Amino acid sequence: MSDISFLNVAAVIVTLAALFGYINHRWMGLPHSIGIVVIALLASLGAIALDALFPVLALQDSVRGILKDLDFHDVLMKGMLSFLLFAGALHVNLGELLSRKWAIGSMATVGVLMSTFMVGFAVYGVSDLLGIGIPLSYCLVFGALIAPTDPVAVLSILKAVKVPKALEAKIAGESLFNDGVGIVIFIIMVAIATGGGHGGGGHGGETIGVIEIIRLFAQEALGGAALGLATGYIAYRAMKSIDEHNLEVMITLALVMLTYGVASVLHLSGPIAVVIAGLLIGNKGTRLAMSEKTRDHVHKFWSLLDEIMNSALFLLIGFEVFALSISGNVVVLMVIAIPLVLAARFISVATPLTLLSLRREFTKGAIPVLTWGGLRGGISVALALSLPESPIKDTLLAVTYGVVIFSIVVQGLTVKAVVRRMVKFD
Repeated sequence: MSDISFLNVAAVIVTLAALFGYINHRWMGLPHSIGIVVIALLASLGAIALDALFPVLALQDSVRGILKDLDFHDVLMKGMLSFLLFAGALHVNLGELLSRKWAIGSMATVGVLMSTFMVGFAVYGVSDLLGIGIPLSYCLVFGALIAPTDPVAVLSILKAVKVPKALEAKIAGESLFNDGVGIVIFIIMVAIATGGGHGGGGHGGETIGVIEIIRLFAQEALGGAALGLATGYIAYRAMKSIDEHNLEVMITLALVMLTYGVASVLHLSGPIAVVIAGLLIGNKGTRLAMSEKTRDHVHKFWSLLDEIMNSALFLLIGFEVFALSISGNVVVLMVIAIPLVLAARFISVATPLTLLSLRREFTKGAIPVLTWGGLRGGISVALALSLPESPIKDTLLAVTYGVVIFSIVVQGLTVKAVVRRMVKFD
């Protein structure tokens, strides 16, 4: 992409997202995000088939080169994610969240850790049986990147599925926080697998100890939360002192960019920082610091930005099939990984909720809905793409993509039916 400007690539992405969105809205009628993924995936498979029939076209190589230069990991993790998380957090009711803090907190921490290790050890055993032989340390890396639900995917589905407020708070709250925790665990697991970042053999775990792991986790997670509180409060005070809707929208935009940028420099969790800032502005800020006119402008601006970035993200997920190298037993591992991830998700949700239910009653059907509605998305793909180049990376990327596509398309299209069947509305 050396001779193609980023602006041109962005123009193509937004144009295709608008085109595919139009096709879906006019003829397919699927939820917007899912429709874009499905059409992009079909277009990708069609291009691959065309390439096989007419190799001279070299479509795969061209698209793969553009995707490699575009760097999906950087585009999502260092660009789009901060805006998407803030937009999501802006609309979450903090009161509902705090009233279910133990359920959300336990699923976003203990649940993610449980899922990481269950998936990691299971994939290690299956890969060994299939003769693929992925080192345990890298299987745990896969467990970490696939454990958290994707807030972008989850929140986009929640727009189309009616669930009780109590359950909606659990789903939204967990998805917003567990990706931040999951990314921190992923960073730790990669450090262990690569010996602190040197090489990719997976035998360098001795270079990072338990104390260092605890310190890194506390620095990333707690430091990120503290940063989000600080920057969010500064923005809140600034907005409270004025009444100018365009400027206040700009302050929210600056808040997101500055918070994520500072978190990156200080090695804190940017996702957690942005979520905390978004919850502060979306609850206290909209109530106490904004006029009715400003509140309307802020919500409409972030709703539009969320829709544009969501569309672009799901389009890129559909096209990432070009980045895969799938062969032989990797396909079998991909298929087996889907029920393994779902089983781990069920156990990691059921365990904390069952223990907490001894103290209070939860919405009937919460466990199956949280299990099936815990969608994986672009964050998992981006983390897999960030791994050091190796045959192991190619295998893990293929398996990750298989789980993500199943999650978005199959689970996303059937979660409404699961809610209807399992949840009793008052």
